[in-house]
Amino acid sequence: MATLQELAEISGGRLIRTDDPDLVVTDIGLNAQALPEGGLFAGVPGLHVHGAQFADSSSAAAVLTDHDGVEKVTREDLPIIVVDDVRAVLGEVSSAVYDHPSRDLTVIGITGTAGKTTTSYMVEAALLHHGISTGLIGTTGTRINGEKVPSTLTTPEAPNLQALFAMMKKRGVTHVVMEVSSHAIALGRVLGTHFSVAGFTNLSQDHLDFHPTMEDYFQTKARLFKEDSPLHAETSVVCIDDAWGQRLATMLPHPFTVSTEAASEHDASLQPDVWAGPSSVMDNGVQTAELYGFGANEMTLHIPMPGRFNVANAMLAMGLLVKTGMKAEDAIEGLSTVTVPGRLERIDCGQDFMAVVDYAHKPGAIAAVLDTLRAHVRGRIAIVVGAGGDRDHSKRPIMGREAALRSDLVIVTDDNPRSEDPASIRQQVVAGAKEVADHVDVDRADEPRNKVKTEGSEHRPTIREIGDRREAIRAAIQWTQPGDAVIVAGKGHETGQLIGDTTHPFDDRVETRRSIEDKLNSSVEK
Repeated sequence: MATLQELAEISGGRLIRTDDPDLVVTDIGLNAQALPEGGLFAGVPGLHVHGAQFADSSSAAAVLTDHDGVEKVTREDLPIIVVDDVRAVLGEVSSAVYDHPSRDLTVIGITGTAGKTTTSYMVEAALLHHGISTGLIGTTGTRINGEKVPSTLTTPEAPNLQALFAMMKKRGVTHVVMEVSSHAIALGRVLGTHFSVAGFTNLSQDHLDFHPTMEDYFQTKARLFKEDSPLHAETSVVCIDDAWGQRLATMLPHPFTVSTEAASEHDASLQPDVWAGPSSVMDNGVQTAELYGFGANEMTLHIPMPGRFNVANAMLAMGLLVKTGMKAEDAIEGLSTVTVPGRLERIDCGQDFMAVVDYAHKPGAIAAVLDTLRAHVRGRIAIVVGAGGDRDHSKRPIMGREAALRSDLVIVTDDNPRSEDPASIRQQVVAGAKEVADHVDVDRADEPRNKVKTEGSEHRPTIREIGDRREAIRAAIQWTQPGDAVIVAGKGHETGQLIGDTTHPFDDRVETRRSIEDKLNSSVEK
C-alpha cells in the first residue's frame, strides 16, 4: 500500500483535486468495473477512447492519468495524479501499491523468440522437483505449485502482474518463472519487477507487425539484460547458438553462456561456459547429451523430449537454475521430470505412425520441429500448418517454404484467422510452399507430382489446401502409412480457434487423437 503523495513522487506526477495527500490506496487497475472500492484507477489512452472517461463510474478512490485524461474525469471528489505517460510509470506505481512484492521473490525471466515456454516449464519442473514453492507465468497460463490460475496474456498488464506477485508471495511462493514477451517490455508491463536472473533463448522473425524491424525487436528484448536499462536483471544467462545471442552476450559484462556447439566452434572471444556434446534419442523419446564446462565433472543431461533445440532449452534452464543457487547436478536431475503441453506432444493411441502436436507458428520453429522429426522418422512426414490473422504477413510464405522443404505432404489450413479472410491467409502460406514445389499447382486430389531438387536431395512435396482445420488434421492422419509421421503445428496447447471476434472450442490434441482413433477403428472394421 502507498499514499497518493508517495505515488505522485514515484511517478514524477502532480497531485491535484485533493486535500488529503496521505490517502492510502491498496489496489490499482485498468478495468474500472473490476477495480475494488478504494483502489487507484489507471486511465490510459486507447486506440478509440481514453480510459479515463470510465473513472467516474468506478469505485476508485483516485485516478492516475495523463493530461488529456484529466478533462475526462468530471467527478470533482476524485483526486488525480497527472503524469506525461501513464504506461511509462504504471509498473513502478503498481509495484509500490503492492509493497514491491518481486523484491522478496526470486523472479526468473525468460525471453527470446522460440523456446520460452519449454524453458520455463523446465525451470519450474526442476524447482518443484526439489520442493521449492514456485509460480509460473506464461503462454500456457499461470500456475502456483502446479495449480492453474486464470490469466489471459503471456505477461499480464502491470497492475495484474504486481497483484499476482503479491498473491504468490502471500501463498508462500519463493521463486517465480515467467516468460517475458517483447510486447510486455515495450508496453511497460514488467517495469517495477525485480528480476533476479534473465535468460535469452534465440531470436528469429516474429512480431514484425508490432516491431518495425528485427533490430528494434532485438533491442527491445535486450532491455531485460542491458545494465543501462531500468529493467535489467541482476544476472544474465544467454544461449549463444545464434548470432543474436552472441551479439547480446558481447553487450553484457559477465553473462553465463550456454551452447549446443562445442567451445572449439566458437570464437575465442566468446567461449560458452557450458556446452553440449552430440545428443541421442532413445525409442521412448528420452534425449541424452553430455555437458561440458564443469571442469573435470562432465554431466549427462536426460530430457524426455527429442530435438537438439530442446537441449539448448535445457541448458539455458540449467544455467538459470544454477544462477539462482541450485547445484548443477540437482538442476539436471530436475530437468528429467519435465512435461510441456503442446510442445512436441506425442499423441499415442497405439498406432504404427507418429503423431505430434506442436506450438510452432514461426518459420524457424517450423524448420526446427520438422528437422527433429526427420532425424527420428524412417517414413514420410506430413505437416498441417496455417498462419494467424492480424499478425505479421511477411512470415506466412516463409512458413510455407520451410514446411515444404522438409515435408512430403503440406496441408495448409486455418489457424486463428481473426478478422482476416482465411482464404487469403492460406494463399500466402501456399505461395511459399509452391516456390519449393517449383511451379507445382496446389493439389486437392493427391495426384502424383514431379520430383524437385531441394537442398541436394530428391524431394516431392505435395501441397494441399483444406480450410477446415478438423478436416485438415483428418486428411493428414488418413494419409499415413506405417513409419510415417504427422505434425499438427501452430496451436499446441490452445483450446480455441479465433474466427472474427468469436473463439470456437478447438484443441489440436483432441482432434488428432479423434482422427487417429477413427483411422484405427476403420482398419479394424475392414
